[in-house]
Amino acid sequence: MQAIPLIPPTFTAPDRFDSDLSAMRFALTLAEQAIGLSEPNPRVGCIILDSSGQMLGCGHTQAAGQAHAEVMALRDAQAKGHSVLGATAYVTLEPCAHHGRTPPCCDALIAAGLKRALMAVLDPNPLVAGQGQARLQAAGIATECGLLADEAQALNIGFFSRMQRGRPFVRLKIAASLDGRTALLNGASQWITAAAARADGHAWRKRAGAVLTGIGTVRDDDPRLDVRLVDTTTQPLRVVIDSRLETPADARLLAPPGQVLIYCAVPPDSRPEAAAALRAAGAELVCLAGPQAKVDLLAVLADLGRRGINELHIEAGHKLNGSLLREGLVDELLVYLAPKLLGQGREMAAFGPLESLADALQWRWLDCAVVGEDLRLRAHVR
Repeated sequence: MQAIPLIPPTFTAPDRFDSDLSAMRFALTLAEQAIGLSEPNPRVGCIILDSSGQMLGCGHTQAAGQAHAEVMALRDAQAKGHSVLGATAYVTLEPCAHHGRTPPCCDALIAAGLKRALMAVLDPNPLVAGQGQARLQAAGIATECGLLADEAQALNIGFFSRMQRGRPFVRLKIAASLDGRTALLNGASQWITAAAARADGHAWRKRAGAVLTGIGTVRDDDPRLDVRLVDTTTQPLRVVIDSRLETPADARLLAPPGQVLIYCAVPPDSRPEAAAALRAAGAELVCLAGPQAKVDLLAVLADLGRRGINELHIEAGHKLNGSLLREGLVDELLVYLAPKLLGQGREMAAFGPLESLADALQWRWLDCAVVGEDLRLRAHVR
């Protein structure tokens, strides 16, 4: 297996840190390196400093079943010949206190003889939820929690969603013209936005444990739904909402790499030939029927949560977008606007009509950025 650099190649780690704040910021930068790697585990970074602020070791969470950030930092210090006795650990998430695929990280810190541990935020996992901090304190290690908590939680927004709501954090990505058109009336949509925006969109795909689309998009665009335009260690699960099992067995999203999950509203046995062809192509079929012979979208989110999906990235058409928004299942809008006008065409989301402006779906802006030729807008539901 190729070694994963402890320190990202794009910047140089300082030899010393002059404050708890700067140390935790660096730990968060390390945690970002676990994006596209650690699913379904949270993205965590850890650095260990001596009393003078010199960095003894650092690390971030590895792939599921491999070492967590704290253990990586301890190994790094050991490899460099540093003793961590009496040192301080800065961890972006409370050290785990339970036996999962790996032993508890709080025990590793206790055994190493640390004097102090700063945590950005407590772990929302009910198996931890303060127990890691309590065990550190019981062992005589001074602890603090809350430094850069908002940033640490935002980095793991999907993990918090899955632990607290039992379902992924849902991000709906839309590429549209300045007048809000996502395709022409004939369905043509490739490409409304330019190359830089498409690469940026793949970076958001990389964050997700799963990328979801609808059968309409499969028919119109034949997407691959994988991460290609940015480097990644793992590929997200590809998910299709296909009520009547109409996904072609030669659809590009069925090609490797990665797994494909198709949710339908008809029992697969009712369409044996289609089901057999899709299974032969490697797809898993799950029937979750809701009203009006449609897939139960809320049940889909619950099922994905049980499968360990933290962030769900959606790239679908106006009909599925409208259904998700109408049912209140979208947490974040990720919208790319191209500086062009298309006139008549398909809208971002098909729902309504509304009787009053007061009935509009309400959002709050997160940020706005120019990405190449296009504009990227992000908003969270109120």
